[in-house]
Amino acid sequence: MPVMRTRRLAAIAAACAALAASAIAVVSAGPAHAAACERIDYTVVSSWNGGHQAAVRLTAGTEPVNGWTVAFDLAAGASVQSAWNVDWAQSGARFTGSDVGWNASVASGATRELFGLIVSGSAVQPPSFVLNGVECGGVAQPTGTASATPSETPSEDPTGPPEDCPAGAVCDGFEDQTGTVPGGAWTVGAADCTGTGTAAVDRSVANSGGASVRIEGGATYCNHVFIGRDLPADAEWFRVYMRHSTAQPQNHTTMIAMQDRNDANTDLRLGGQNGALQWNRESDDATLPAQSPAGVALSRPLPVAAWTCVEFRISGGTLATWVDGELVDGLVVDGTATHDVDAQWLAKPGWSPDLADLRLGWESYGNDADTLWYDDVAFGPERIGC
Repeated sequence: MPVMRTRRLAAIAAACAALAASAIAVVSAGPAHAAACERIDYTVVSSWNGGHQAAVRLTAGTEPVNGWTVAFDLAAGASVQSAWNVDWAQSGARFTGSDVGWNASVASGATRELFGLIVSGSAVQPPSFVLNGVECGGVAQPTGTASATPSETPSEDPTGPPEDCPAGAVCDGFEDQTGTVPGGAWTVGAADCTGTGTAAVDRSVANSGGASVRIEGGATYCNHVFIGRDLPADAEWFRVYMRHSTAQPQNHTTMIAMQDRNDANTDLRLGGQNGALQWNRESDDATLPAQSPAGVALSRPLPVAAWTCVEFRISGGTLATWVDGELVDGLVVDGTATHDVDAQWLAKPGWSPDLADLRLGWESYGNDADTLWYDDVAFGPERIGC
């Protein structure tokens, strides 16, 4: 583990101590194993010459799964380059992955995305899967061609947030929306100028339940749009599920903005630049991480055509960010300046946000457009989780 990551994890622990699918393989369980595993899906999220990104999902049978180890064989010569939300190893063609604690449980009859992986090698469907030492079944041939358009596959990503909203938190899956434009606690707006950006309630695509908000974000600044709502004073933990149609561009974009009363009412913004997630402070254009090659390498891109859980905590002068439950080293402000990460950010003394609102949408400072969805938004005084 790199020294910086160790220091950051220790710092976060101390601070928090008080606190698309281009091919789908469906593996159906035989009757003898149905109680443990109804099926496992290996979904190719994207592919390119010589590699692919995949997601592995488990549907439990008549009994819940509490702790899992999944094993399967990759194509001959294929190797896993990286994986997230899983402790994994590869021996020859055999891949073995186990839960990392927070994602150990799958309720009976429920489907959960267990982990994702980047594979060097062809996107060949594994012939079979093993769950906790028991074979889950054989491959059932797909009955049709999966569409890469998420609006045509509303149940493609059945993974959802925890069923219960923690005490003191505000949780909104947009299920109570009655119109085609977000209303109630949410307002739709675009600062300074209006253009082609739109926000709509989408009842064909959802991370969980039956609704989400679809943002059609246009290229250039004046085609931006956001939905927003006020924040309570004790909100410091945030969780947002988002789904993008296009990869993060090289130019600067914003997906989440919050007005900071302690910084002349300018925005604290989470978006992207150089193909990866970044925080940006409107008042002085500071970025987190620094936009150097070393800094950008400590962030991470967001996948396309897949739901991603983004969490962040803003408390006092500290900030931390998680993607699908994994702390992102480059998106941490811990009070100690680190070159290529938060040294520029901490050059401004006394940064301690007082956040007035939460706004979700798309703002492009270049010629970049995106269609994206938001769902299962939550915030409160304690961590809510994915």
